[in-house]
Amino acid sequence: MRDHESPERAAGEGELDLAAVADRLRAEGDEVRARLTSMTADLEALMAASQDSNADDEHDPEGQTIAYERSQLSSLVDAAHAQLSRVEAALARVRSGGYGRCDVCGQPIPLARLEARPTARTCVAHAVAGGG
Repeated sequence: MRDHESPERAAGEGELDLAAVADRLRAEGDEVRARLTSMTADLEALMAASQDSNADDEHDPEGQTIAYERSQLSSLVDAAHAQLSRVEAALARVRSGGYGRCDVCGQPIPLARLEARPTARTCVAHAVAGGG
């Protein structure tokens, strides 16, 4: 096995199964893409429904609700795009051999952290310090 396929782990930790990681990341990416498709369609429908109305008038009781819904849905779409970017970056690290190593110190990221957050780029110490 090449070194990047099996980062050294602390005593008691198993090996990193990169094939399983890649499968999990691809499945997560598919799920995020499906959510994005649905949310984008919802956002487009909401915008189309309010396009010809005076719904944004601050005095119209429905205007604030529609603006809030549009803002909330836009935020969810943005968050899904960010998650998809993290998933794609993690898959790129799997392909390049950098997955499972901290971007800051280069040490192996604990398996428990990768299981909880497969897109993690840093060890716990550097995540706490603001490194991601």
